[in-house]
Amino acid sequence: MRADLGERIARVRARMRDAGVDGLVVTPGADLRYLTGYPATALERLTALVLAAEGDPTLVVPTLEAAEARRSPAAQGGLAIRTYAETDDALELALGLLGDAASIAVDDHMWASRVLAVEAMRPAAKVRAAGSLLSGARVRKDPAEVAALRAAAEAIDRVHARMGEFLRVGRTERAAGRRIAEAIVEEGHARADFVIVGSGPNGASPHHTVSDRVLAPGDPVVVDIGGATDDGYCSDSTRTYAVGELPGQDFLDYYAVLQEAQLAQCDRARPGVAAESVDAVGRQVIEAAGYGECFFHRTGHGIGLETHEEPYLVAGNATLLEAGMAFSIEPGIYRAGRDGARIEDIVVTTDAGSERLNRRPRELTVVGG
Repeated sequence: MRADLGERIARVRARMRDAGVDGLVVTPGADLRYLTGYPATALERLTALVLAAEGDPTLVVPTLEAAEARRSPAAQGGLAIRTYAETDDALELALGLLGDAASIAVDDHMWASRVLAVEAMRPAAKVRAAGSLLSGARVRKDPAEVAALRAAAEAIDRVHARMGEFLRVGRTERAAGRRIAEAIVEEGHARADFVIVGSGPNGASPHHTVSDRVLAPGDPVVVDIGGATDDGYCSDSTRTYAVGELPGQDFLDYYAVLQEAQLAQCDRARPGVAAESVDAVGRQVIEAAGYGECFFHRTGHGIGLETHEEPYLVAGNATLLEAGMAFSIEPGIYRAGRDGARIEDIVVTTDAGSERLNRRPRELTVVGG
């Protein structure tokens, strides 16, 4: 098996032993791809990696998908594959590989119907969620993963560099968003996962997508975009633009506060500091300037094979940052009914501190006159 995948499985198995878990079942999603390199789709036919406390891991797949599974990196490296026919009980086959396991962990994205079936088939076993076992292994990125995240960040930066093509006076958010989604793929992603174009008052809604609102001169526009590259690693970056001309001084004043807060948070992010302290240092800047009520979401989220994963930069999370952790730093200020702004970079902690993977200017940029 490819060395990095073998190391990942070994780390998860060690965490299983520490947690007293005898068997693990992982169905399609980021966890399966992390452990096998196989981007299987979740379907009514079961695909699952089965990992017992001892013995070789096995990938259980339907016969009609066996050829695709055998092309996965783990299978190419020797991971055992068990196939089943249409009339076989695939879940019983998978659980049979765990023998009389007294404690079975299932991935957090397993369908509820399958979790209930596992409990029914193994009533004497304790069935638990595997989220902490798997996220604990995934949270620190290895050098290849950091390189993949850096490539994704560079690709999304190239889209932001073209924003003058998309944001134009007289164009709707929807039309701009459609062209941005095309550019995300053109610039190196396998797919566009999300496009937020929040102009004027829509910028005050952090998870606004697009609408038929027409961009007007002086509109601030929050553009939050991301996608996944061919290897599955994600990008996520936000910049705030002005269309045609600068907005009013009141906006410029609080945008300067936002820049100061985001820079303070990026400077704070390094090994040994608590995740919540990164949130706190930027929030203090925003509150001191009188905009505390206008920053009402967490500072950031981890990123990797999923756009949102551990660690989360939020009050109450005392997790200490470690080298190799990757996350967004994205404070925002939102004035309901008026406008909003957000600046977001993906940051990776290093042995010496941290690195911002996104490199586009963070100053307010006027585009599309």
